[in-house]
Amino acid sequence: MKKYLTEMLTWPVLTGLVVGVLAPVLVKLGNPHNMGVCVACFTRDIAGALGFHRTGSVQYLRPEIMGIVLGSLAAGLVFREFRPRTGSAPLVRFVLGFFAMIGALVFLGCPWRAYLRLSGGDWNALYGILGLAAGIGAGVGFLKSGFSLGRSRPAAPALGWMMPAIMVGLLLLAVLAPQSGLAADGSPTGPVFFSTQGPGSQHAPWLSSLGVGLLLGFLAQRSRFCTVGALRDVMLFRETHLLGGIVALMAAAFVTNVVLGEFHAGFENQPVAHSNVLWNVGGMVLAGLAFTLAGGCPGRQLILSGEGDGDAALFVLGMLAGAGAAHNFNMASSPAGPGAYGPAATLVGLVICTVLGFTMREVPEQRASATGWGAASQVSK
Repeated sequence: MKKYLTEMLTWPVLTGLVVGVLAPVLVKLGNPHNMGVCVACFTRDIAGALGFHRTGSVQYLRPEIMGIVLGSLAAGLVFREFRPRTGSAPLVRFVLGFFAMIGALVFLGCPWRAYLRLSGGDWNALYGILGLAAGIGAGVGFLKSGFSLGRSRPAAPALGWMMPAIMVGLLLLAVLAPQSGLAADGSPTGPVFFSTQGPGSQHAPWLSSLGVGLLLGFLAQRSRFCTVGALRDVMLFRETHLLGGIVALMAAAFVTNVVLGEFHAGFENQPVAHSNVLWNVGGMVLAGLAFTLAGGCPGRQLILSGEGDGDAALFVLGMLAGAGAAHNFNMASSPAGPGAYGPAATLVGLVICTVLGFTMREVPEQRASATGWGAASQVSK
């Protein structure tokens, strides 16, 4: 038992330290400022690179995302935790992923980036983290009242390999960068698009990005690192073993940013951020609620999909679809502020997630047989 407790206390801290150090290093190597690793923003860039939206400033196949999934796969295989499974409300998870992405892009960052933004001196992130905590708190209220997406079931091995295979395909596209020709105005016509300006054009060398992603995926799989689960567990069980990972991430990122000259404190003129307090809070309320109902932050969903969870993979695909919709329908924010339809989309997402929270409940007999940590494990997979 002592060995188990020591492992659970140290692995999340180690993972947080590695994220906190390597994210600013990736910025120094070329990634956008205060965006060394952001699962939401990087998924948005991948959606643009695949032509799911045509916002030219945010199109790039981010190797960090592929690396996280493949690193998780490697850890799952090494430690015999690669377990193909599905059947836990996959369509609902897709919808939750869609609206989680809408909320994150209204704020301009996932929970990972919220903490990295704060560690880089962007005080607007305080409002996002406040909204994230509120959304997680609302999700915890639904969990306490019996919310459940049901149990997953073992599946054929082929299902577990599908998301890693997709990531290998994306990595090949990133390296080969195929282009079928040029349009009349001289712009490339795809099938893969790459930004020539804006955040999408800012990236570290792909080998460095892939290497960091592989390491983070491996460590996060071992530690169960989750920036949403950390707050959820404190609220639901008064357990703090995952919270140490967040504290370590912020401390390491702050020190690294100071050392690298990347710490710039203030509210105004922060990179890829806006100062609208209401929708910095509101976007992350939606994201926090959706992530909690789905069982974990976007990084955790990538990790689960890498170890064979088909339902988490659908959540990730829902995020990809949400990213495309957010930019195609002017819902994503920009440094100038929320998009024209971002606030309305956030409110719609909150309504839908609230309806799901009230209606996706276990019957009393099921709830009685799934108490304590076992009940939470059904939600967090």
